[in-house]
Amino acid sequence: MKKTIYLLLCAMVFSIANTAKADEGMWIPMLIGKNYEQMKKQGFKLSAQDLYNANGSSLKDAIVHFGGFCTGEIVSDKGLIFTNHHCGYDAIASNSTAQNNILDNGFYAKNYGEEKPINGLFVRFLQRMEDVTAKVNEATKGLQGEEKASKMLEVFNAISKAAATGPTMEANVKDFYKSNQFILFVYERFDDVRLVGAPPQNIGKFGGDTDNWEWPRQTGDFSVFRVYSAKDNKPAAYSVENVPYKPKKFLPVSIKGVKNGDFSIVYGYPGRTDRYLTSYGVDLAVNKVNPTIVKLRDIRLKAWKTEMDKSVDTRLKLSSKYANIANYWKYYIGQTEQLKRLKISDNKRTEEKSFTEWAAQKTEFAGLMEQYDQIYKSLDPIAVQRTYINEGFLASAWVSNAITIGRSWAAVAQKKGDDAFAAQVKNSIDQAAGTYEQTYNETADKKIFAQILTAFYTDVPVKSQPKFYAEIAEKYWTGNPEGTFQKYTSYLWENSKLIRPDKLKAFLASKPSLDDLKNDPGYQYAVNLYPADYIKTNFGSVVADFENKKAELDHLYLKAILEKNAGKTMYPDANSTMRLSYGNVQDYSPKDGIVYRTTTTIDGVMQKYIPGDDEFDLPANLIENYKKKNFGQYGNNGTLTVGFITNNDITGGNSGSPVINGDGELIGLAFDGNWEAMSGDIAFDKEFKRTICVDVRYVLWCIDVLGGAKNLISELDIRKDSTPEKVAPKTKAAVKSK
Repeated sequence: MKKTIYLLLCAMVFSIANTAKADEGMWIPMLIGKNYEQMKKQGFKLSAQDLYNANGSSLKDAIVHFGGFCTGEIVSDKGLIFTNHHCGYDAIASNSTAQNNILDNGFYAKNYGEEKPINGLFVRFLQRMEDVTAKVNEATKGLQGEEKASKMLEVFNAISKAAATGPTMEANVKDFYKSNQFILFVYERFDDVRLVGAPPQNIGKFGGDTDNWEWPRQTGDFSVFRVYSAKDNKPAAYSVENVPYKPKKFLPVSIKGVKNGDFSIVYGYPGRTDRYLTSYGVDLAVNKVNPTIVKLRDIRLKAWKTEMDKSVDTRLKLSSKYANIANYWKYYIGQTEQLKRLKISDNKRTEEKSFTEWAAQKTEFAGLMEQYDQIYKSLDPIAVQRTYINEGFLASAWVSNAITIGRSWAAVAQKKGDDAFAAQVKNSIDQAAGTYEQTYNETADKKIFAQILTAFYTDVPVKSQPKFYAEIAEKYWTGNPEGTFQKYTSYLWENSKLIRPDKLKAFLASKPSLDDLKNDPGYQYAVNLYPADYIKTNFGSVVADFENKKAELDHLYLKAILEKNAGKTMYPDANSTMRLSYGNVQDYSPKDGIVYRTTTTIDGVMQKYIPGDDEFDLPANLIENYKKKNFGQYGNNGTLTVGFITNNDITGGNSGSPVINGDGELIGLAFDGNWEAMSGDIAFDKEFKRTICVDVRYVLWCIDVLGGAKNLISELDIRKDSTPEKVAPKTKAAVKSK
């Protein structure tokens, strides 16, 4: 039976059908050759081998997994990387001070010596993929539940270990179609990555939260990095002796421009989608989970923003943290709005009714929807409390820090003795002096902590509140929740040694025992909040039972869907593995009487310009060059294109992904989705879904004309549809006719 399902799966992956539009789908590159004829019809001009080739150079070799959270592309034979400004934001902000504020002022290295090493940043190049479904299925045959999950993890580790053949090689096995298929991914990792350039953030983040997830858009969302290697071109830890990496493949850069209907590819590492989520899951997200996330993130954002507005130093300290939280704060607002507008729950219920009628004739799949209904009903009463764990209680960095310290100390003390315990304490000192101290802001942190506790008291019935929380409320009660939790917050800040960074470091330096830690009131609060313990203590086995049963049902549901739709094209959900989507530059009409064109220009930038505004201000040299119409070889028709939209299928993690034309040339960087299609991670909307991209001509203009970094321009293979005589005065860059 398993062999039959596997053959059905392969047939579905490999076949081409008309059930999925070409713009919908995040396709596995190893299998994309089967989509080749459709891609050719839409405008792709290279060979299938140019897309993915495990044994030779192909486009996939120019794509990097950037830091594990974004995508980047290699654009020169010297390891130069383009990615988004928001992907490089933390690296830029952490290298900024009030005296040398490169976040606000921008930065371009004029030589290798000026490039800034970024501790902890890495890139990975995908070497190959291998379908290992048969191996995994054979090893787990006959197993169920936790026993199967444990064996599966064991097999994953064994396969990955065998594939990672050197110290700089990494491998992992990922499941697809809810564990109905398994693929091995093998990477080469480089840990010496340096910041090369970034525009001022009033270009890189132009429009701020107001324009986030919106079109029309005029944001120069790009930054520039470089990957370094040892002299033998192999990965190496940072060293002044390292040299720019020579890649297998880099992308040429096209300044021909884009027009409606042009073919486009987005190649990158999309994070997570859940497009096979049932109507029950959608209802839970819309009615409980998403509104709670938005409320809790709003508390943090308002507290941080108040403090950030007081000083440049505070703004630089908190800006990366703020931007990260704000991005998905607005995302969850938009997702909820669009899921409701598009009636996704109703549509899924219609599909599920049809599925149930089909499944009634299949013993293995009969009754699946009824079982989904039961498990979601069991979770519903505690859905809000569950969301509060990560988005609320653990939002305070000191809480997570205290939990980590306590658990690591306890483990070391139990197993390895006093010397190892002392070493672990020393490690905790180093951690305390790191990120936690750098982003600590007492006024904001106290406000956030007290307000989240107050919100929990308001949102969750008293009878459903956990014991430790109820005891706090009773002991510190002032007559109202707000005053109560402000009082408790003040008590903790004054009496715990784990919250204020100076007190924490002094405590750790005093050679404390594990008992000293356990007696601290901050630890006594935090220890209740370790997610696994919190859930088990307060909800029993409800959550664990839900997760286990849902995984089982999801596996069966996808197995059934694959069988029911055998012969039709189906792509798997995104799971942070390399994917390719293809489509076209395409306009759209969001409302009756309105058509959004495919491009925006610098004229729109100037129309939005508000002097001194923290979202719409502009650098003086941009305004000056705009007035002079100094667009160099990057302009067209008396203006400069800034952004464009395509109908490619992307999600979070695709940030920084190259947008590639039919000739295999870089035309832009994907950086956002549009408001009308914010349902996309759960339900793809064929009419409205768009990818917002920064045009590479704007990127190059910012680097060249505004930044004066002609050394970077000279590295690029720049291509334009004209003879050399008609191109603006040459730099050292290759300007080629096509």
